[in-house]
Formats: sequence, structure tokens, C-alpha cells
Amino acid sequence: MKRLVSLASVAGVVVVATAFALVGGSAAATTSSTLPTLTLTMNGKTIIAGGSEVSGAVTVKSIVTGEKLGDPLLFHVKPGASIAAGFAALAKHNNDPNYLDPYGLISFHVPAPKGVSSAQTRLLPGTYVAVDTEPTSGPPPFTVFSVTKSAHPAALPKPAATVSAIEFGFKGPGTLYKGTLVRFQNQGFLAHMIDWARVKNLKDASKAVTLLRAGKDNAAGKLVLASGEWASVFSSEQLTLGDGGLQQVKITQPKGVYLILCFMNTQDGREHTQLGMERIIHIK
Repeated sequence: MKRLVSLASVAGVVVVATAFALVGGSAAATTSSTLPTLTLTMNGKTIIAGGSEVSGAVTVKSIVTGEKLGDPLLFHVKPGASIAAGFAALAKHNNDPNYLDPYGLISFHVPAPKGVSSAQTRLLPGTYVAVDTEPTSGPPPFTVFSVTKSAHPAALPKPAATVSAIEFGFKGPGTLYKGTLVRFQNQGFLAHMIDWARVKNLKDASKAVTLLRAGKDNAAGKLVLASGEWASVFSSEQLTLGDGGLQQVKITQPKGVYLILCFMNTQDGREHTQLGMERIIHIK
């Protein structure tokens, strides 16, 4: 399972900041300028939340300097939950994010390249922990902030397409169009990643699927031209907090043949790709 593994290392320090935060008080392509903007500024050593911190739909603008890739993640804390206990559970269970369910919801997780990038999500009222899970060194930097309830929360614009993860596969169109806004969501019970891998042609895509289902990731990787992650989407059981694990991202990848993949692990150690969580699509 890729990513998220460094979250457990913040367990010992997050609880202190959280305590202070609780005492003291996230059709066609649509431009994000119409939504309130939550900014996450990262440099590999710190992460700062700013801008709009009210409930409803927001554009999350990631500003990354000092590192090649920022990996911002928003964790929405359940009222009265112990963050330290949540991350301790994560560490105890091999960094499986499904074990965070009693403590809160990972409501946003979209990797951000160096520079400025954006994605859309919904924020609910409450306390959030923002973490950059790809620090340049040391434990992941984090910050705690509060989202206040809006009297008139903004609504997310309608996407051009929706890609849904479910045990164990993906639903959605076979073709996505460059420049359009796509919603990534979870309709299953388990946490899932929505990774992408570009391959040369349909023949290589089919070969890669066969290799992945056989657990031969390294061999499949030799067929990949480029790879990345559109989103991480989390268990629908975690939606007791409301809308969560839902992200909207504009498709910027080059036209071509792609695989959508989930590399999360099952409890017996198999990756979800071995159970059929890969799908061949086109970007046009």
C-alpha cells in the first residue's frame, strides 16, 4: 500500500495541538474561482492552512515550495475523539486507514506538485488536522484548524464525469476528457486509492492488468510511461460525518491509454489490484 504510511508518526504530537484547537474554538469543467478557497501552503517542513475556513464546497489551493511534491491530507475529527488514539490505531494495524473510522474521516487527499494546484471538496463544521504526508525530512508537518458552519454553504459544481471506487473495481465512463472536471468518490465500505498509470497502448494495458492481478507489480511497472494519483477516497462507513472522501479534480494528463488502480491492502496482505481493482480507460 502506497502513501499514508507516515501518518502514524504524527500521533504523539497531534494530540497536543488538537487539545488547544478544541479549547479555542475545509457537465463541463467549472472554474474554481466561484467557490471559497482554502489554502494549504507547504514547503516540506511546515504546512499552513488559510483562506476560507467555513463549511460547504471549497476549492483547496495547494501552494508547494521547497519540495517536489506536496501531499496534503485533511482529517476531520469526530467530536470528542482522541487524535492520538486514532493514529495509534493506524500504527497498530499496519497503517490501514480503515482503522481511523472511529476517530474521524480523511476527507481530502490529493497530491500537489511543486507550484500551485487545486482540487474541490466539501468541508463540514468541526476540527481538522491538515498534514503534508510527504515531508522533505523528519515527521510529517501538520496544523490544526477549525471550520465554522456557514449559513449559506456553497455547492460543488456539477462534474463532467464521476469515477467511483467499490469493492473491488471502478465504475464510471471508459473515456475522460482532458480539461474537464471529474468527481472521484467511494461507494464501497473500504478505503481506496484512485491511482493512474499511463501506458503505450491497449495491448500493454491488458498485459499490465494480467500482471497486477498476479501480484507482479514490478513487471507491470515496466509497461508504465507515467503514473500518479487523482485522489484517495475513503470508506462510505465514515460518511457518518456527512459528505466525505469526495474530491473533484480537473483532468490535466496527456491524451492516451490509462489504467485506474487501487494499491490498498486487504487484511491478508493482498493488494486490491490482485482482486480486480484496475480499469482501462482513455483520456481524449
